[in-house]
Amino acid sequence: YQQNPKTYAIVKQLLAEGNAGELQKYFGSRMEFGTAGLRAAMGAGISHMNDLTIIQTTQGFCKYLEKNFSDLKKRGVVIGFDARADLSSGGSSKRFARLAANTFISQGVPVYLFSDIIPTPFVPYTVTHLKLCAGIMVTASHNPKQDNGYKVYWENGAQIISPHDKGIAQAIEESQEPWPQAWDDKLIDSSLMLHDPYAMVNKEYFKDIQKQCFYRNINKETNLKFVHTSVHGVGHKFVQLAFKAFDLSPPFAVPEQKDPDPDFPTVKYPNPEEGKGVLTLSFALAEKDGARIILANDPDADRLAVAEKQESGEWKVFSGNELGALLGWWIFSCWKNNSRDTRAIKDIYMLSSTVSSKILRAIALKEGFHFEETLTGFKWMGNRAKQLMDQGKAVLFAFEEAIGYMCCPAVLDKDGVSAAVITAEMASFLATRNLSLSQQLKAVYDEYGFHITKASYFICHDPKVIQQLFDNLRNFDGKNMYPKSCGRFKVSGIRDLTTGYDSSQPDQKAILPTSKSSQMITFTFANGGVATMRTSGTEPKIKYYSELCAPPGNSDVEQLKKELDELVNALEKHFFQPEKNKLQRKTE
Repeated sequence: YQQNPKTYAIVKQLLAEGNAGELQKYFGSRMEFGTAGLRAAMGAGISHMNDLTIIQTTQGFCKYLEKNFSDLKKRGVVIGFDARADLSSGGSSKRFARLAANTFISQGVPVYLFSDIIPTPFVPYTVTHLKLCAGIMVTASHNPKQDNGYKVYWENGAQIISPHDKGIAQAIEESQEPWPQAWDDKLIDSSLMLHDPYAMVNKEYFKDIQKQCFYRNINKETNLKFVHTSVHGVGHKFVQLAFKAFDLSPPFAVPEQKDPDPDFPTVKYPNPEEGKGVLTLSFALAEKDGARIILANDPDADRLAVAEKQESGEWKVFSGNELGALLGWWIFSCWKNNSRDTRAIKDIYMLSSTVSSKILRAIALKEGFHFEETLTGFKWMGNRAKQLMDQGKAVLFAFEEAIGYMCCPAVLDKDGVSAAVITAEMASFLATRNLSLSQQLKAVYDEYGFHITKASYFICHDPKVIQQLFDNLRNFDGKNMYPKSCGRFKVSGIRDLTTGYDSSQPDQKAILPTSKSSQMITFTFANGGVATMRTSGTEPKIKYYSELCAPPGNSDVEQLKKELDELVNALEKHFFQPEKNKLQRKTE
């Protein structure tokens, strides 16, 4: 079993020390394969991402695909990777991608393996574009540097949903023994079944996103300057190309962060969602070069954060909901004013997830298109978008508050590259009207009603405490009695997507799919507030999302903010009970 000398040495050392505790951690339980695929630290043992666990996972996935597609050996799969690597265990995204490719090729399945790092959205794009059976992206997105992941797309170009995760997990369990040449990834280099889609996708993707470019003349002329950071990830080259495709001058790239570096040396967490800490170098470069707008991708370039310098000289970092409001407004306006799409407005759709702002619902109601909400995560929005598109509908836009945006129907997943360049075109257009992004955001709220949101989380490493906290909410005012109020705020409705209960439905059954394995309860309040509490699928967190929606014409924003702050304080105090449950607050 000495296939990987580095992981072998780690385990041998632990055996020599007689370190049962660590060995238990490494070999006690296998990584779970869920709808998000795998995500774990790179290292030795079946609980980590390494050569062996990648081989086993891919063997299972290959078997599952063979069962589902009679033409798998004709159509094949696509595999992409980011720039992550771990010196101590010898694991890297590229190595894992090659081992996965080798597994498929050994079974006679054609593999489209990107020869270099790519943004995550290129994998779903390629699945759709080449009509492949499936896609794999080896990435841990914006997780800490020790992590890696294995993300899976189905033939419809969207991330997998249940029951595929269970089917694949079952097949992995049955495929533990590595096949004869599993470790010998050099075999693929001479195989006729190995294809490199890199050049083709770099041409076709940038052609396809140009369908969302409506103001080329303004783009050519604009003197607005942009700073872009790829936060030591893959985004730099591709955002430069996207700007070129839209005839925009290239953005200034943050030099310390533009090249891929698996150590992410300039940031504590490589996650632009964490706000200003990740953008420190971007602010400095923007000040130096006189740029007013910063575009920041996460390391696998499927998310986008945006910041804008205000009149006061302060920088405003837009929340995912605020940018969702702006992009929703912009993409609808572009459709209405410029699109050659002859479809009626009743065939136009926008989507967002249930924990995201309902601003799109307000715009849809006023403008006459359809809005739908889905469960949390782009796997749901991507699959729903595909269903609607197959019925001849146009899905213009989908977003979620975790800074994920789907602006272009060629990718049925979040895409930080197209979102960055579309935001740049929107900002350039607004500049010709002497409007900033912040001013336009206010105009959107003035027209469709203010939507103020606040979200945060508590860290809890004890699953028992989490279970107890949610059980307490379900038996708050006696057995099977949800809370009637939260402090001074009266509860007017409850939807529990763990149990499937919804007080607003005639039969009290929720419409959205329910999942016993994760916790999620949404409270509606008499004052128009909504708050959702849920557990995270990838981190030891209990998250909450709250929103206060006012009808158009209610312009007392400060009063609304104060009301929402008080609602959130009551939620923390009465529903989370952080002291009693020993929860750790999010630290800024």
